[in-house]
Amino acid sequence: MRKLTSVLAVAVAVAVMLSIWPAWDRSAAAADNVRVGIYLNLPGKFTTTLPAITLSGSQPLSVGIRYPEGAETWTTVEAGRLARFTLDDYKVKLGETTDFQTALSWLTVAQQSTNAALLTSTSKSGKTVYQVTEGSYANEAQAKAGAAKWGGNAALSKLLGQNKISIMGPYHLEAGPYASLAEARSSLADAGSAGVDAYIALKKPQGAGGLQYYIHVGSETSQAGLGPVRAQAEAVLGKLSAASAGAYLQLRDDYTISKKAGTAASLYLISGDAKAWVYTAEGSTIKLNERSGRTYRGSFELSSFNDKLAVINDLPVDHYLYSVVGAEMPASWHAEALKAQAVAARSYVRFQGMGFQIAHVVDSTLSQVYEGTSRETASTIQAVDATSGEVVKYQGKVIEALFSSNSGGMTADGREIWGNEVAYLKPVKSPDDVSEKGLFSWYRVSLPNGKVGYIREDLLEDTGNKTAVGSPVMRVKESGTNVRPIPLVQNNVNPVAKADLGTNVIVLEKVVQSNENSWVRGPFTSAQLLESLKSRVQTPVSGPIQSLKVTGTGASGRVTSISVNGKTVDIRYPDMFRSALGGLPSTRFEVDETAKVSVQGSGDAVKERSGTEKLYVIGADGQTKAVESENFFVMNGSGTIRTATKDTAYRFTGTGYGHGLGLSQYGAKGLAEQGYDYQSILKYYYKDITIVKE
Repeated sequence: MRKLTSVLAVAVAVAVMLSIWPAWDRSAAAADNVRVGIYLNLPGKFTTTLPAITLSGSQPLSVGIRYPEGAETWTTVEAGRLARFTLDDYKVKLGETTDFQTALSWLTVAQQSTNAALLTSTSKSGKTVYQVTEGSYANEAQAKAGAAKWGGNAALSKLLGQNKISIMGPYHLEAGPYASLAEARSSLADAGSAGVDAYIALKKPQGAGGLQYYIHVGSETSQAGLGPVRAQAEAVLGKLSAASAGAYLQLRDDYTISKKAGTAASLYLISGDAKAWVYTAEGSTIKLNERSGRTYRGSFELSSFNDKLAVINDLPVDHYLYSVVGAEMPASWHAEALKAQAVAARSYVRFQGMGFQIAHVVDSTLSQVYEGTSRETASTIQAVDATSGEVVKYQGKVIEALFSSNSGGMTADGREIWGNEVAYLKPVKSPDDVSEKGLFSWYRVSLPNGKVGYIREDLLEDTGNKTAVGSPVMRVKESGTNVRPIPLVQNNVNPVAKADLGTNVIVLEKVVQSNENSWVRGPFTSAQLLESLKSRVQTPVSGPIQSLKVTGTGASGRVTSISVNGKTVDIRYPDMFRSALGGLPSTRFEVDETAKVSVQGSGDAVKERSGTEKLYVIGADGQTKAVESENFFVMNGSGTIRTATKDTAYRFTGTGYGHGLGLSQYGAKGLAEQGYDYQSILKYYYKDITIVKE
């Protein structure tokens, strides 16, 4: 394959947010394996949590504990059986009953307002007792607040009747050890006859030769609370001790998923200092119900982190990349583009270190999109395997190989995005218009009632007529044709209007359908922009907005500063303008202040209207009238017609999708289709780098 020539100047790469993100230990960078945070409680950075998760496999699951020196298997779950995991922490017990349908009714009411309800069972006085609990609370005070909330739930209170809401905690008495699971189950029945909560627990105490079985008695909020439980249980179990410290898995039957009395999943309650470990046969996968039922390679580590259940998928880097490449780039794209994506993604994850404290990366766009095996295809696997071990380096160090969907024809400089200058990140032209191939054109039109919007080209036909100022007149071909606010079908956005068959419309402009390379957004009202700005600026912006202007751009033309009502908007870093201005695809944009027009008065006086002042025009009859229509049209001296609005609004037109740093994915597609190989593509977007195999 041919190499890049001077037609496309070599350049660019990726920004490191050193001035924004705190430093972390790079020595922990992913080498053979990567730890991906699926659920993780890391406030200010990534907070996606669940109180319980459900795993299963087409092959048996091995369940155990992971220690710093390695992992041990403690038990297995047969193929197809659900294994659920939660923390042994503080929970609200909504009630308990021997009638399954009654318990199920409690669960149903609770699940209407929370995803943290569980329906489990134990044995008391020779009967199966069903318990409905809620929550995963860090301490007793939080659990009490939760109990008070549930106490005020009228629907639940009516169903509970004489049942009293109470608190369960992680303090237990302990009987054992027992030589076998059968022996532990026999003692569990004895404990149940005393009418106390009792559960089997798996442990391997320090110095023990192997796995041992225990009975945990009681689930109290403190050691002191175990006193009354001790008196009841010791009558049938003999002398009990407080449960010793160390890792354990407590076992219960769980009916939350099946909602059937005879069909229970295995529920494992994880002690606060344990890291549960789940894996399956090599070449097989593990299904995670709560993540859209996706299946994952590798193993899962489950633990308490910042008082919430943390779910980490641990797997070989290349197996992780099989999915990432398919999630970040269409698998049907050119093989060389996929290879470039594979090397960039591998470099990115290698750079991160333990960027999320107990994980290298997370599974969202905050890192790289990762959706398990659902995104794997033969082409993505081939791209990863063909580049296995290859990373991008600058001056001997792996770079943070950032990438975005589309750079809008020019990649960004780090200073334009996060205020940092990075040596391997300089703007370079990019063939991103490949994203427009095959798209419809749209016409921006004016309807007879004065409304303005976009109609797709296949829904219009030319009449052959023009207006007095030369604008084409077209005719609507179908009844009920939607007139869109932007040149794109948006099913969740109401059309500006509907046009009937045969309606004549005046063409104001013709544009390509909004896409990753070029786009239109808005118009936004002053109130909408103020609401969007409110939570994203460091200094409050007072309204109403009468003026919004771009006051600074960077080397690639991206906006680096704006002013509102003449005052510079104070924002942490320039890329935040995307979210601050209503969710723009990129910061490479222009602003159309739609109500703003320059009006020439007597003599040479020119006044600029912002939208709050009344506008008057003199008609052909010499009469002066106020402009009352929603839209009106002005023409400059060169004959260009512009749509203006009576009320203040702001419309944005721009190019690019994403931050624009480093590799442009559509640009990589364009270059690959021109015949460039993946190494040439990477060296084009990342300046002065080397590609090495490690």
